[in-house]
Amino acid sequence: MPPSPPAVFRLALFCLVLLAACGDGINEGAAQTSATNNTSSTATDATGTTTDTAPTDTTSTGPAPTDTAPTNTAQTNTAQTDTTATDPGPTDPGQRDPGQRVFGWKELSTGVQAGHLDVPIDYTNPGSGSFTLSLVRHLAADPSARIGSLLVNPGGPGYGGTDLAVGADGIYGKSVLDSFDIVAWDPRGTGRSTPAVDCVDKYDPFFSLDSSPDTAAERQAIIDAAKTFGADCLAKNPKILPFVSTGDSARDMDAIRRALGEPKVSYFGFSYGSELGVTWASLFPTTVRAMVIDGAADQSVGYLQQNLEQAAGFERTFDTFLANCSKRPDCAFSNSGDAAGAFDTLSAAADASPVKTRTGRPDVTQGVLTTAVADAMYATFAWPQLERALADLQHGNGDGILSLYDSYYQRRADGTYGNELEAYFAINCLDDPGTKDPQVVFDMQGEFAKVAPRLGASWILELQFCAAWPVPAAPPVKVDAKGAGPVVVVGTTGDPATPLVSTRHMAQALEDGRLVVVTADQHTGYGVNSCVDSAVDDYLVGLRAPSNELVCNK
Repeated sequence: MPPSPPAVFRLALFCLVLLAACGDGINEGAAQTSATNNTSSTATDATGTTTDTAPTDTTSTGPAPTDTAPTNTAQTNTAQTDTTATDPGPTDPGQRDPGQRVFGWKELSTGVQAGHLDVPIDYTNPGSGSFTLSLVRHLAADPSARIGSLLVNPGGPGYGGTDLAVGADGIYGKSVLDSFDIVAWDPRGTGRSTPAVDCVDKYDPFFSLDSSPDTAAERQAIIDAAKTFGADCLAKNPKILPFVSTGDSARDMDAIRRALGEPKVSYFGFSYGSELGVTWASLFPTTVRAMVIDGAADQSVGYLQQNLEQAAGFERTFDTFLANCSKRPDCAFSNSGDAAGAFDTLSAAADASPVKTRTGRPDVTQGVLTTAVADAMYATFAWPQLERALADLQHGNGDGILSLYDSYYQRRADGTYGNELEAYFAINCLDDPGTKDPQVVFDMQGEFAKVAPRLGASWILELQFCAAWPVPAAPPVKVDAKGAGPVVVVGTTGDPATPLVSTRHMAQALEDGRLVVVTADQHTGYGVNSCVDSAVDDYLVGLRAPSNELVCNK
């Protein structure tokens, strides 16, 4: 399904906003904090003078890059090389800012800085224009213990990442905070990086459609919506839409590393950030100091199979939700111990006769209902809200379900949206659109219903949007991180979005993947318990990789 912020980071940002100490956590960053609102939209040097310096500009005060900018023609199985890639070890804090002139770092708050970096739109044609990436870095709390930079990404795809640095104190362990400059950025096309993908202003006409079409008219409505969405996207973003692939963003990561002046950097990615990380590590393995990925999708299979695995994951987590509700008398939707039966009745009723909501907003169709359910499956702290919303829907009130649906699509109080979903499709459909035949997608309804009887039909809508995507797919990258060293791969037993079976496959596809299994019903595992936190932090800081298949119950 389209992206939704992984739960624990949502909690971390919630706690950050309330100035409460809620402990560690991570998520796919949704709203930007007020701190990053002060960042400029253009790159500036240390004196405030606007510059258009590319990361490989030899006028930079940092060391000149020793590797040429990669090109799209190399976006295959061949890794890029960097002959200077040796572990620099702890860096003298007085010498750690070779990229100041390039990034133009400005202080946001104590120890937190914002900057920008220009990168080519098309790496095969650097003169065609540039993206200006928005970055935030959280400086190492203990300069004497500083190892280097830790690049971080919250996932999506489509989400900006700078919140991970702004809110770093509430997300990462002390040893990580002491040892690294945590560098986060909004990937090309997302967040405050410019230009950003912008396709449509209103989501309801596209995503409130019946996602389990039963008639030819319902199927045609989905096809028409998908074509319109894609055409609008291309019309508004003709220059950048072919160049927002994961491979392009991986090349941006290397540009960031070079601008930082570091032969090697470390990386910590969540959810889709796992895919981005292993793509970077496969293209630039000798520049990887250490890498952790949490909540990884199975990159050994194609887009359609990935979605089938994800549908099965959401279904399993929803089964757990229904079973938990049924045995709890205090669950608002327990229905005398038969929450599953009650939901099936409710879903069928919404499909036959959608429930009215607020004026100007969509009715609760079966598609709106399943989207609301998906939003609550990312973490158990959202389950009580879903319990109440389902109980209200039984009594003809769809406002609670609509609220969860709006949360999924990041709808703001004023009725506007960010660009997360638009960027999601732009990136995902460019990486692997799956089939381009709409009938093949509709023919898969039976397969999705088999692995996910309650929720599977809702995947058909997304698949049609990629089937109708008007931009040719980007060249594939073989993902194996060969030569990058150990990669710690974290997976949770009850992850709906990136099921453990998918994460295990990702670990097995890597040359040296070390799987850490966390017992939890949520998306991503860092922050769940001291076992996984220690395994991750010890590897990032001390390069002590855990044994494969480490199980973290507490």
